[in-house]
Amino acid sequence: MACRISDNGAMAVRQLTETLINQIAAGEVIERPASVVKELVENAIDAGATRVDIATAGGGKALIRVTDDGFGMDADDLTLAIRRHCTSKIEGDLDRIATLGFRGEALPSIGSVAKLRIQSRTADSDSGFEVKVSGGHTDAVKPTPANRGTVVEVRDIFFATPARLKFLKSDRAESGAITEIVKRIAIAFPQVRIALSGTDRTTLEYPATGDDHLARIGQVLGKEFSENAIALDASRENVALSGYACVPTYNRGNSLHQYAFVNGRPVQDKLILSALRGAYSDTIPRGRYPIAVLSITLDPAHVDVNVHPAKADVRFRDPGLLRGLIVGAIREALMQQGDRASSIGARDMMAAFKPHFGPDSGRFAMQGNTSGNTGGNRNHYAAPGNLNYDTAASPFRPHEDAASAGFSQGHQQGFDAFTGPSARNDHAPASGDVQQEPALEDHPLGAARAQLHENYIVAQTQGGLVIVDQHAAHERLVYESLKNALHADVVPSQVLLIPEIVDLPEEDCDRLMDRADELATLGLAIERFGPGAMAVRETPAILGEIDAAGLIRQLADDISEWDDAGELRARIDYVAATMACHGSVRSGRRLTAEEMNGLLRKMETTPGSGQCNHGRPTYIELKLADIERLFGRR
Repeated sequence: MACRISDNGAMAVRQLTETLINQIAAGEVIERPASVVKELVENAIDAGATRVDIATAGGGKALIRVTDDGFGMDADDLTLAIRRHCTSKIEGDLDRIATLGFRGEALPSIGSVAKLRIQSRTADSDSGFEVKVSGGHTDAVKPTPANRGTVVEVRDIFFATPARLKFLKSDRAESGAITEIVKRIAIAFPQVRIALSGTDRTTLEYPATGDDHLARIGQVLGKEFSENAIALDASRENVALSGYACVPTYNRGNSLHQYAFVNGRPVQDKLILSALRGAYSDTIPRGRYPIAVLSITLDPAHVDVNVHPAKADVRFRDPGLLRGLIVGAIREALMQQGDRASSIGARDMMAAFKPHFGPDSGRFAMQGNTSGNTGGNRNHYAAPGNLNYDTAASPFRPHEDAASAGFSQGHQQGFDAFTGPSARNDHAPASGDVQQEPALEDHPLGAARAQLHENYIVAQTQGGLVIVDQHAAHERLVYESLKNALHADVVPSQVLLIPEIVDLPEEDCDRLMDRADELATLGLAIERFGPGAMAVRETPAILGEIDAAGLIRQLADDISEWDDAGELRARIDYVAATMACHGSVRSGRRLTAEEMNGLLRKMETTPGSGQCNHGRPTYIELKLADIERLFGRR
């Protein structure tokens, strides 16, 4: 209904036109071309499609075409599909929504602001049917040749509402938004083959991987994800969590690589993202974001997906349960593989060591002796970066005879005389001091062989070598020890000479008093001071002088939103991390072989030892195959 001014000045109510109603609805459902792609691809998947092809032009502003091999629609279905609130996906029970779409608003909303054409044919029909909608004006359904499935074509989006068109971003930005939507849907449905192409992009194709979810994630996020992923499998009170969380040292500068799905529906829910951030709270530095793919399965009656027309937001009946499940599952997974480091360190080391020799570089490039060549060809012998380099055929190869053997022996003796035992000790323990039992090499971090620059431990494993930052590693060990000691018992508190009174809404006071016993174990003693105030009598001694009022208000907000006193724990953990940094083995300290191996063994049994308190890796591992590749042996 809307109002108009009558002749006598009074406001009269009138009915809006169907086209205007659809255009208003489109403002909520269709925000940009990526929204159109999302709705159309979700419709295709709901229709049982195993193949979905998306084509775009002009960032989706000029063209969006989605083709699927789903069930298809007949003439009667097409007639209803372009009308508002017509859907085949629900019959009247919003508590049991098991499909991606259900509101019946997408197609009429698209048709009201763009030029829409739908072709479809069912498997048992001899002919397809077509319907067109342009700016809200609908043509009659007519027969047309068509393959089984549906083709939806959208052209000139927002031509009917030019004001909306002005707010769209560049073609490149809109194209990128479409790509991100398609990636999220592709991860959610590995059994569907999805292809994205067009004049405005490089073609993306994700072949179906069936039940192999990790393979589909690898298609979308790259092989590095698989190398750094830790599988998740946890449940609590009929809420199941699966998926993958990456090791903390494999992170990004934004949250675009965080994917969450609820009953198969891609969502961007603040609760889930906050829980993910909390799970990595003391393992990733500020400004960096973990990489994860989380899939949550629960009774549809316990989650409300009808919060917003775009269906990207959801509401959970028990948000505290879900947050606890996510945080607990990820922390448990990280604890089980706590000494695991990211593969990026080894990759970057390989790149740093990779030789850049050759005729074009002008660096160490050698030209063979061409005096005996025929045909005027000149042989260029690049350094070992060329994997086709054959040392046996090199004209510069030393002769293998007694003279060369004597030269080699004399050369080694001269090297030993130049360095000497004392010179070697200036940089690392002599090799005889670090000889270990072969059994130590069977450990994940191997046997210590040397200490470089009084900070880096070089260890040999069965399959390669490990380089450990001794300060960063010991810092993490001290931090975990402090944290365990603090949380295993009551945190020592300090009594305030004069209790601090904090005014709060009565409901916040009630929430705080419900958690008073838990807060007391963390060193914070509070009690009620009238209906709308709290008295703070003791604070955690480890925090020193603090803003008690600010802390209490933050705790009240945390408990209100998450039912968790996370802020206080975070502050205590931060102080513990600072103490660990100042109390750990410093760079420049010489360690004995026993101390180095003791550090390695402790790392192998300590959760989170793959990164320091600031999120940096504590060690880098090089496989023997990588080392051999550097020397052209592979």
